[in-house]
Amino acid sequence: MTRTATSAGPARPGFLWAVPAAVFFGLFAVVPLVMVAVLSFAHWDGLSGPEFAGLDNWRTLLDDPVMLKSLWLSVLLTALGVLVQTPLSILLGVWAAGHQRNRAVLSAVYFVPMLLSIAAVSVLWRAVLDPNLGVPAHAAWLFGDGNLFGSQATAIGVLVFVSTWQFTPLHTLIYQGAARAIPQVLYQAAQIDGAGTVRQFFHITLPQLRNALITSVILMVVGGLTTFDTVLILTQGGPGSDTTISAFYMYQKAFKSFDYGAASAVALLLVLVSTVISLVVVRLSGYDKMRSTMEGL
Repeated sequence: MTRTATSAGPARPGFLWAVPAAVFFGLFAVVPLVMVAVLSFAHWDGLSGPEFAGLDNWRTLLDDPVMLKSLWLSVLLTALGVLVQTPLSILLGVWAAGHQRNRAVLSAVYFVPMLLSIAAVSVLWRAVLDPNLGVPAHAAWLFGDGNLFGSQATAIGVLVFVSTWQFTPLHTLIYQGAARAIPQVLYQAAQIDGAGTVRQFFHITLPQLRNALITSVILMVVGGLTTFDTVLILTQGGPGSDTTISAFYMYQKAFKSFDYGAASAVALLLVLVSTVISLVVVRLSGYDKMRSTMEGL
């Protein structure tokens, strides 16, 4: 059977419908993850055969101050991304869901960064912010010596800014769709009761965007913890190791030190941290107890 019926509601698709997706997920997610987990307990330079090393890779990582610092930087960049992108995305998404004049044209222009690859965006901003030939070189009154990549604070600021510029449109699209799904009768009732635009936003719009907010935050957390391209092109982990996040540290271990065992341990640690944080967000928000009114259709 491909569909099953229940007395509580309409028939829902059977397990056979999930087989193609399950096979795809197993081959390209579960199998590689298992291989990474196995390699995290081995020494491997990519040329000779792997040698079982027990917990050596994990002990080395936990004793490495750069690794601990990289994990902290990953969490910091992720938190800053959530704090900056969330309010911007909500405001822009709610605005884009309206019927303002020229809204469609402005929205199309605003969504352009979402169409570009991370590498292209990083190269673009690296050129724009270049301390010798970029904008900072011609605006010393605003950028000082012009080297935004020369200190940890400004380098992290650049990373947050570039990520916000590129990925805010994606989350704006999520909030735009959610805002358009809010029943207009709620706003009409609020207007009758004398509620203004601000009160409607905080008492109707924001509560109705709860599911979209949780989804957006989880995407930001997972994306922030696995950011790599932006750091590689913009700062290369510098100055020193001040922007060496865990994903970049993993790259250095694998492709510069040829220590694929340690790199696998970092990768597995990132998976565990991302999973734990996502589960905490889901549990604290009550998202796991929510049910769709369209479930089973």
